[in-house]
Amino acid sequence: MKKFNFRKVLDGLTASSPGSGSSSSGNSGSGTGGGSNQPGGTAGVLREEIQETLTSDYFQICKTVRHGFPYQPTALAFDPVQKILAIGTRTGAIRILGRPGVDCYCQHESGAAVLQLQFLINEGALVSASSDETLHLWNLRQKRPAILHSLKFNRERITYCHLPFQSKWLYVGTERGNTHIVNIESFILSGYVIMWNKAIELSTKTHPGPVVHLSDSPRDEGKLLIGYENGTVVLWDLKSKRAELRVYYDEAIHSIDWHHEGKQFMCSHSDGSLTLWNLKSPSRPFQTTIPHGKSQRDGRKPESCKPILKVEYKTCRNSEPFIIFSGGLAYDKACRRPSLTIMHGKSITVLEMDHPIVEFLTLCETPYPNEFQEPYAVVVLLEKDLIVVDLTQSNFPIFENPYPMDIHESPVTCTAYFADCPPDLILVLYSIGVKHKKQGYSNKEWPVSGGTWNIGAQTYPEIIITGHADGSIKFWDASAITLQMLYKLKTSKVFEKQKIGDGKQTSEIVEEDPYAVQMIYWCPESRIFCVAGVSAYVIVYKFSRHEITTEIVSLEVRLQYDVEDIITPEPETIPPFPDPSSQLPSSKSLSGSTSTVASEGATKDSIPCLSVKTRPVRMPPGYQAELVVQLVWVDGEPPQQITSLTVSSAYGIVAFGNCNGLAVVDFMQKTVLLSMGTIDLYRSSDPYQRQPRSPRKNKQFIAGMTELTDGPVPLELERCKSPTSGFATRTPEAAPGFYRNELPAVRQRNQVHHLPDHVNGHCTSPTSQSCSSGKRLSSADVSKVNRWGPGRPPFRKAQSAACMEVSLPVTTEESRENSYNRSRSSSISSIDKESKEAITALYFMESFARKNDMTISPCLWVGTSLGMVLMISFNLPSTDEQRYTEPVLVSPSGTLLALKGAVLTFSCMDRLGGLMHPPYEVWRDPNSMDDNEKGRKRKLVMNSPSTSQEMADHQYAVICSEKQAKVFSLPSQTCLYVHNITETSFILQAAVVVMCNSACLACFCANGHIMIMSLPSLRPMLDVNYLPLTDMRIARTFCFTNEGQALYLVSPTEIQRLTYSQEMCDNLQDMLGELFTPVETPEAQNRGFLKGLFGGSGQTFDREELFGEASAGKASKSLAQHIPGSGGIEGVKGAAGGVMGELTRARIALDERGQRLGELEEKTAGMMTSAEAFSKHAHELMLKYKDKKWYQF
Repeated sequence: MKKFNFRKVLDGLTASSPGSGSSSSGNSGSGTGGGSNQPGGTAGVLREEIQETLTSDYFQICKTVRHGFPYQPTALAFDPVQKILAIGTRTGAIRILGRPGVDCYCQHESGAAVLQLQFLINEGALVSASSDETLHLWNLRQKRPAILHSLKFNRERITYCHLPFQSKWLYVGTERGNTHIVNIESFILSGYVIMWNKAIELSTKTHPGPVVHLSDSPRDEGKLLIGYENGTVVLWDLKSKRAELRVYYDEAIHSIDWHHEGKQFMCSHSDGSLTLWNLKSPSRPFQTTIPHGKSQRDGRKPESCKPILKVEYKTCRNSEPFIIFSGGLAYDKACRRPSLTIMHGKSITVLEMDHPIVEFLTLCETPYPNEFQEPYAVVVLLEKDLIVVDLTQSNFPIFENPYPMDIHESPVTCTAYFADCPPDLILVLYSIGVKHKKQGYSNKEWPVSGGTWNIGAQTYPEIIITGHADGSIKFWDASAITLQMLYKLKTSKVFEKQKIGDGKQTSEIVEEDPYAVQMIYWCPESRIFCVAGVSAYVIVYKFSRHEITTEIVSLEVRLQYDVEDIITPEPETIPPFPDPSSQLPSSKSLSGSTSTVASEGATKDSIPCLSVKTRPVRMPPGYQAELVVQLVWVDGEPPQQITSLTVSSAYGIVAFGNCNGLAVVDFMQKTVLLSMGTIDLYRSSDPYQRQPRSPRKNKQFIAGMTELTDGPVPLELERCKSPTSGFATRTPEAAPGFYRNELPAVRQRNQVHHLPDHVNGHCTSPTSQSCSSGKRLSSADVSKVNRWGPGRPPFRKAQSAACMEVSLPVTTEESRENSYNRSRSSSISSIDKESKEAITALYFMESFARKNDMTISPCLWVGTSLGMVLMISFNLPSTDEQRYTEPVLVSPSGTLLALKGAVLTFSCMDRLGGLMHPPYEVWRDPNSMDDNEKGRKRKLVMNSPSTSQEMADHQYAVICSEKQAKVFSLPSQTCLYVHNITETSFILQAAVVVMCNSACLACFCANGHIMIMSLPSLRPMLDVNYLPLTDMRIARTFCFTNEGQALYLVSPTEIQRLTYSQEMCDNLQDMLGELFTPVETPEAQNRGFLKGLFGGSGQTFDREELFGEASAGKASKSLAQHIPGSGGIEGVKGAAGGVMGELTRARIALDERGQRLGELEEKTAGMMTSAEAFSKHAHELMLKYKDKKWYQF
């Protein structure tokens, strides 16, 4: 355990620069995230002793569980005995679902699409066929399934697979029309092959097409039904190796299903028809129907319909059979949604779906194909949903889905993760949300009920919040690696619905989804919730258990300032520390406005993007809108999107910023406290010296600006649109601006011209949006511009961490996101060239407002895209009564600290190294009917470890930017530790979290590294190359939380959770569900003597004898290649405990048992022989001495 000492610096060094720590750590970090870690060189005599308890042994990266709907599903399978469901996807993933809590994700290493899935029923194994012509055998008798065997076909493409119940031989159909047979135990190809030219008639001159169906006859296992695409169906006798019958139809076949008696089968065709065939008369269909075709008056064949892609023919003992199929609708109803048709007797029910149908399966009571099937449900896999229909009720209701399959109901635009929440929150949110659940579900239990799951050792509550493109917010219970929706909030309800043609002013900012949630801030303790929307608005919500009807209070804020040209000195002339004596003329600052001014002519001014409802609104229990703050148009310019947001329930203040500046609003008094451009926040604390520049340099600067404006529009000046749409942008054509960190020598007003442009990518952000009408340049920038030459793009680079707007593209944008460029030169940083100085981070805290202050006060820390940290102090009324009447005084205290790169996060520690949480107000119901509750005063929790003066006179500020992390001592503002995290990449997400009761800094880098550093020393604890950033969605949704937890949106429909805690990695096996549980296979029904005699073949069919190597020979080695499982140690263990391992062990045990019984029998026989011999000798001895007297011996 290492100790670090911190004390007050010497009086003579208190004015030294915090940049000294930075300068002493000039060695750049490597591209893999490794950085330098050095103490500030001027931290003289140290003051306090802090023990850091965290070591690298506490950390390890591990994926835990994946939630949501499988992205791009392709295949479906169900085990009717184990009651588990498997879904395959286009990306090679397999999700296996059982009862709630049993949810397993596994992935093919090749990433090839899953074509088909087949369970080994009640054997704990699964066969998958993938698009790279490979079969895989998965062992499900372990919590993380592993591949035991693989078989890759080299010359033929797999089109269909069939595994008979309780058989170890898998039939595999190919595109060439051949049928191969695979031994499941050894996963080796049999020499028995059914060639297509042997299956069809010799007189047939055309190829029958790929195999689209394989199934053995329910009546006789020795007969295999083979369906070819062109309409040919062959019943193949496996023993005699010849076709027993052939049927032909003019239309292509899509699927086939048997009647359970094995005398009839039904086919679905490409013309929307269903044909029923009888084995006794194969020359023509026994019955032909086009269920959705219009009948012709003259008795002709009904009109053709769309193809019926699949049909299932299921029989019932006490009712008519069910015929269930997908597709087959009439062509004249093009606008009809995808449908599933259920025919039962004379009734036909069409169930319309919201998404295209990928696959469906009918769930039946028995796994035996030769018994009455008794269907009770239909599982329908859609492109974006999974539903189960109850067949036991006449109105066919659906079951309530217990899995979180609706995360993507509207595209996810942002996420938040909270571990170790107040324990009562989950119950409170659930009690409110359950009242708004949909009704009309089936009253029966969810039929997919296999597996077992227990809650495990992890007991702390967790909540995940997702923001969506339609303005909705969802709260999820994420405790114990499960996910269940608790409560849904619709933020769009505070606005008037937009009529057609009325949304022009919004469409100039976002074409779609004007209510999309951009960022959220939640205080679980006070239950204050704040939302920032893509249309430049902020909504503050308070939680109440009671319904109210009230008007929504709204404020409008002008957040814009005039941009002026600045001529700057050389960078080396800029001192690293602020000079309090220098003065800087500030540009115009506009205060907040609560009135709307109508626009005159074509220029829009003081108009918000959306209209808040003015009439009284009924607000149900739950989160109720307290205040809406909207940014307005200024001089024809739309408001820029919000880049940072925070709220304090203790202070009653919400603060937010964008690339123009900062707004601070009192939501208790409903007033705007501050609306100021970023430049004006510095006030008199000018951090740079002023020196005159030569005329020659001025001319060079102007020339450089000319070259800048003549070239193409820089990529990073393009601005965002909606989180779910493409990004049509408005970019400055010629926009020299005000670089606050340089000396203004010449000021010149510029006209700003905007040109529409379209971005082929997703991008842009607080630090790189063209939120401004100008761009600030340093002299170093000018020299770089000059090197580019005229007419060339000067600033084309990868986006910085602060560029990550919360936006999720829909499917058409996937390729754009995947083209994201991860490279970033160390010579190009977000500090060098940005549009305006955006507000990128905000943090409320009881802290020291100014350097060398003696007491703490309410403060707002402000971080900018240029790495500057400013402080704003508040003077709050002392009593509750005055808080609602007396004004709150706001005082910007100027520049405090500086970092390299855009500021991402803040935190504060006490003098003993304990993490200090922002103060909050204890929740009380604002609409309570209880008089005691109404009269109760506000209870504030300041989260100070001690009220003593010794504890309150010293703090440590932890600040992380996209390039480095620093620890400062307050109030002296001395930099104690610096860690240059990376130079060649940049940090996307950073957070100070609690791990094992100690604080640490967690970072996710654009190069895919996850890094953990201890606090306050910033010692690296973990650096793992976890996830290459191939998708911008990951960057926008990645978030850390306490107790070693993190998550990100791995696909548009799925959330991936992970842990960086060694303890949780060790306990993960205990938390995961068991997929396989020992269940007795149901016994087959007694068919009766007469039915067994006349109902089918009485001979037993021995597949081993027919397909084994002894009779069928070996298959060609060039046809398929066997690949051993790549599951590693876990796979080997799984193999030992898996299906084949169990069979092998059972056989060995039986052999051993038989051997022991034989030995016991031999021993018993030997003992009997010995006993008989002993008895014989005893008898002889008795006879010998029978007549002798005693004295004769």
